[in-house]
Amino acid sequence: MNPCLSSVHCWRMEELMRTNNPVSLSFAESLLTDAGIVHFLADMHMSVVDGSLGILPRRIMVDGSRLMEARDLMRQAGLGAELPDKPVRDIDSA
Repeated sequence: MNPCLSSVHCWRMEELMRTNNPVSLSFAESLLTDAGIVHFLADMHMSVVDGSLGILPRRIMVDGSRLMEARDLMRQAGLGAELPDKPVRDIDSA
């Protein structure tokens, strides 16, 4: 059974940004938390694969229904350069 069919706590997560800069990641997570936007840090444990070199970027995933709001928030905070030119997946076509 799909848990999203019976749960109010089910979000379609979309990629907001991808970076290996720990300062940008921390700042972005803080902004999202303050704005009440559901998010999580993906690929956090990939350092095991890359030998702790920080080569593989981490992704911040957000509630897809608030992706554009999150992108605007990042731009206003000076993190616009960290964002992809356009959303990774067009939320209107899903």
